[in-house]
Amino acid sequence: MFRSFVKALCSVPRFTGVPLPSSSRLVPVSICSPSAVPIVSRFLTRSMWRCCQNSSSVLQRPFFLNAGRGVPSLSCGCGGLHTEGDKAFAEFLTDEIKEEKKIQKNKSLPKMSGGWDLESNGTEAKLMRKVAGEKITVTFNINNSIPPTFDEEPQEGEKGQEEKEPEVLSTPNFVVEVVKEVPNQTLVFDCHYPDDEVGHGTEEEDGDIFAVREVSFQPTGETEWKDTSYTLNTDSLDWALYDHLLDFLADRGIDNTFADELIELSTALEHQEYIKFLEDLKSFVKCQ
Repeated sequence: MFRSFVKALCSVPRFTGVPLPSSSRLVPVSICSPSAVPIVSRFLTRSMWRCCQNSSSVLQRPFFLNAGRGVPSLSCGCGGLHTEGDKAFAEFLTDEIKEEKKIQKNKSLPKMSGGWDLESNGTEAKLMRKVAGEKITVTFNINNSIPPTFDEEPQEGEKGQEEKEPEVLSTPNFVVEVVKEVPNQTLVFDCHYPDDEVGHGTEEEDGDIFAVREVSFQPTGETEWKDTSYTLNTDSLDWALYDHLLDFLADRGIDNTFADELIELSTALEHQEYIKFLEDLKSFVKCQ
C-alpha cells in the first residue's frame, strides 16, 4: 500500500518549472475553483477569532485565549482594582476621619491680632500688613511642620497615672519680608522655632520662642532667594546686633505674641489639610 501511495504521489504533474505570477504568492485561490493550482498557490490559515468562537467543532476554548483568566472582579466601572484590603482600608479611613473631626479645635482658621490679612493656598499661607509706608509679609508652609515626638519613660511617681498624649503643634519655618517704598530692596528674615524652645505654653516670657537663622537683602518682587546676595548667618553673630534685629521685627509686630498665634494658626491649618487628605485618600481608595 505504501508503494501505491508513493506512485500516486509521483504521478502528480510538477509545476516547479512553470513560473507563477508574483501576485499568486500573496492572493489565495478558492479551493472550489476549477483553475486552482494544487499545493503551490493554495494555503490555509486558521484565523485567531475562530479559536474564540463557540462552535461544535471546538470542544474547548484554548487556555491562552480565555478572556476571564486572571482578571480581578470590578465593583464599578472605573477600571481600577478593588480588593478586600481596599475595603478594609476605606472603612478604617472613615473611622479615622470621624475621630479627627471630633478633636478638631478650630472649624475655621483663627484670626491673627495686629491687623494681619491672611491668604492661604493649600499648605502655604501668607500674612500681610502695612505699617507707616512699609509692607510686611510673613510666609510659611505647614508641610513637615510637626516635630517628631519621642516617648519618654514615666518617672517613679508617674507610673500609676494615665498617660497623656502630647499635644500636636505645628511649628513651621517662616520668612519675614520688609519692603520700604523708597529703595528697591527687601529685607528678608529666615525664622524658625528652635527644638529646645521653652517659652511657649509656660510662664517664662523672657525667652524668645522663635529665632532668626539668616538675614539678607533680596530684590523686591523675586520669589526665590538669590545666592548672589550676601546672607548674614546668625550662628556666630554678635549678641547685641542680634538683639537689635529682634527689636526691629518686634516694632513691626513680629514678637512672641505673634509667634504664639502663628503656631495656633499653623496647627489649625495643618489639621484642616490633614483631614482633607484623609477624605481624598478615602475617595481614591473607594474610587468615588
